[in-house]
Amino acid sequence: MGAREAGLPERVPVDGLPPRVTIWEVGPRDGLQNESAVVPVEVKLEFLDRLAGAGLTTLEATSFVHPKWVPQLADAEQLLAGLDRREGVRYPVLVPNERGLDRALNAGVGHIAIFASATETFAQRNLNSTLDEQFAMFEPVVTRARAEGLEVRGYLSMCFGDPWEGVVPAEQVVRAGKRLLDFGCSQLSLGDTIGVATTGQVAKLIETFGKSEVDVSALAVHFHDTYGQALANTEAALRAGVSTVDASAGGLGGCPYAESATGNLATEDLVWLLEGLGIDHGVDLGALVETSVWMAGQLGRPSPSRVVNALAG
Repeated sequence: MGAREAGLPERVPVDGLPPRVTIWEVGPRDGLQNESAVVPVEVKLEFLDRLAGAGLTTLEATSFVHPKWVPQLADAEQLLAGLDRREGVRYPVLVPNERGLDRALNAGVGHIAIFASATETFAQRNLNSTLDEQFAMFEPVVTRARAEGLEVRGYLSMCFGDPWEGVVPAEQVVRAGKRLLDFGCSQLSLGDTIGVATTGQVAKLIETFGKSEVDVSALAVHFHDTYGQALANTEAALRAGVSTVDASAGGLGGCPYAESATGNLATEDLVWLLEGLGIDHGVDLGALVETSVWMAGQLGRPSPSRVVNALAG
């Protein structure tokens, strides 16, 4: 049975869950950033177009990080220049600093994201900065971007566990996250960078943000599936009121600065869950599966997504 002919799960709405979830698709950026073989820009552009055609409306297209650190994304300007932007689709880009913001503004982007750490050690290893110094670096980026009319998302990594520091206290994550929101970030994505979170921990962190007067509508979640908990953790976040979930088509990606991290939550697996819970998402699952099968062929290896493998036979 081909992907388009495959059935969907029965929709059984559950009380207390968001009626609709926005899927923040990170495959083109986070999914591809640590591929060892350079993916041609033409393939990336087709990937983005196929994802938009499948109904995804937020596609994180690339990053303006220095090519020395992420060679895979050295073609950011070329990609954005060749992008066929679809009406109703956002194409945010990751911006590491003010130089990256300059490049983003020159490329005419309308939505950027910054990437901060909730822990001292990861800030040092990933950003070459202390936990406090990173905010001094990000504040002018956010301020300038907002002044230029751009939307700004804040990623916060190591929100649940750090390979060097262990469990990260919820209060520590909230302090770091609130600083990004106070700068002017309109959304904060809570990252389980090494995939160690469990459902109780997810509920606790979101509750702690609420006690600190951060509305749940400002929060998104970004789970990795290292211990097979990404979908369970997603449902816990949905039950806590989160309505934006990051995912990567086909389960591509990880984190190049955290060796123990495995792939992102697969978008197809997320769509299957949302469909079964009766939550609107706007995605054509068959078209998305076909896209991930195509991309797996470009990369020369099968997709790790369970749903892709179940439906693509």
